[in-house]
Amino acid sequence: MEKTFRDYHLFQILNSTDFGSVPLDVHLGHYFRNHRALGSKDRKFIAERIYKLVRWMGLIDYFCSGNHSWDARNTAFEKIDLPHKIKDPSIPSHIRASFPKHFFNLLVESYGEEEAFKICLNCNATAPTTIRINPLKTTRSMLLTQLEKRFSIGPTPYSDFGIHFVDKVNFNELPEFKEGLFDVQDEGSQLVANLVEANPGDQVLDYCAGAGGKTLAFAFKLQGKGQIYLHDIRDRPLQEAKKRLKRAGIENGQILTFDSPQKRDLLGKMDWVLVDVPCSGSGTLRRNPDLKWKFSPEMLSRLVEEQREIFTKALEYMAPNGKIVYATCSILPHENEQQIAFFTETYGLELVKPPFKSLPENGGMDGFFGAILTCKQL
Repeated sequence: MEKTFRDYHLFQILNSTDFGSVPLDVHLGHYFRNHRALGSKDRKFIAERIYKLVRWMGLIDYFCSGNHSWDARNTAFEKIDLPHKIKDPSIPSHIRASFPKHFFNLLVESYGEEEAFKICLNCNATAPTTIRINPLKTTRSMLLTQLEKRFSIGPTPYSDFGIHFVDKVNFNELPEFKEGLFDVQDEGSQLVANLVEANPGDQVLDYCAGAGGKTLAFAFKLQGKGQIYLHDIRDRPLQEAKKRLKRAGIENGQILTFDSPQKRDLLGKMDWVLVDVPCSGSGTLRRNPDLKWKFSPEMLSRLVEEQREIFTKALEYMAPNGKIVYATCSILPHENEQQIAFFTETYGLELVKPPFKSLPENGGMDGFFGAILTCKQL
C-alpha cells in the first residue's frame, strides 16, 4: 500500500531516530525545520503519533510478534485497545506500564508496585503546557487578563507565577513572549527555582545554568541589586541564556564560561549557589519519552558519581554562611535523597528545611527534587 504524505514523513523520522544520541524533541525540530512543506496540522499529527509510539513502545512490541519495525509497531498500535491492555493482569506489569524492566523495578523498590505503576502511566501521558510570568514586567493577574481572551488558561495551583494552558501554543510568536512578560517553565521547575531565597544585594551562582531557565525564575528577588553568575561547561546554552536575560529585562546577570579566569575570584563568596545537576530525567519523561529506553543501571551509576563531582566543585563557591541548592528533574532516590545523605555526611552540611519533591501528575507538574543545604552551626 502506498504511504500517505504524513506517513512518509512519520516513518522517515522514526527510522532515522537514534535513541542513543540526539534527543527525540531535538531530532523532530531539526526534521521539521528541514521540511517546510509540512504544515502545522501535519507536524501536530506526526509529533503526537511519534510520541505515542515511543511512550508505548514496550507494550506495542508485546503484540508485534517479533517484528519490531516502526511500520509494524504503528500497525499494532492502531489495533491495540490501550485502556483494556493496561489493565490486563496476564501481561507483566512493566510491559503494561511500557517501561524497561530494570527501570520499572527501581521505581517499585522506591515507591511500591501500585504507586510505581501509577507513576509510569503518568509518564506516558501528554505533558502539560505551563508558563511562568516575569514579575519584573507584569503580574499573574494582569497576564491572565490579557491571555484569557485568546486562550483557555488558568492559574497553576502551587506556583504563584504559573499559568496553565489547556492547548499547545506557539509561544514564540506571541507579543507578550517577545516583550519578556513570560517564559515557558513547568510548575515543578518553578517551585525548585523558588528555593533560591536570594535577597537584594546577594551574590548568586547558577552553577549548571544551561539556558538560564531557573535564573530567570528567581532573578526578580534581587530587585536588580547584587549579581547573578550563570555558569555552564557548554557555550551554546549560555549564549541562549544571554538573549533570554535581555528579553526578561534582567541586568544584573553575568555569563561565566567554563574557562573564565573570573571564577577564581568567586570562590567562597556566594550567598547562594544553585547546582541543577545532570540527571536521569526520570521526572520529565512525558516530554522526553525516549530517555526511558536509554536508561541503564550503568548510566545511573555514572550520573550519581558525576553529580557528586559537580556538587563538590559548586560547593567551593559557597560563602561560610551561604546556602547551596541541589536540584534534579529525577524521581529516583539514588539521585535525590541518597545524594543529600552523602553530602551532609561528607561535607558537614545540614538541611535548612525538608526537601521539595514532586512526582509526575496527570495534568499537573513534572517530577522534580530540590534541597537547600548550609554548613552546620557549631
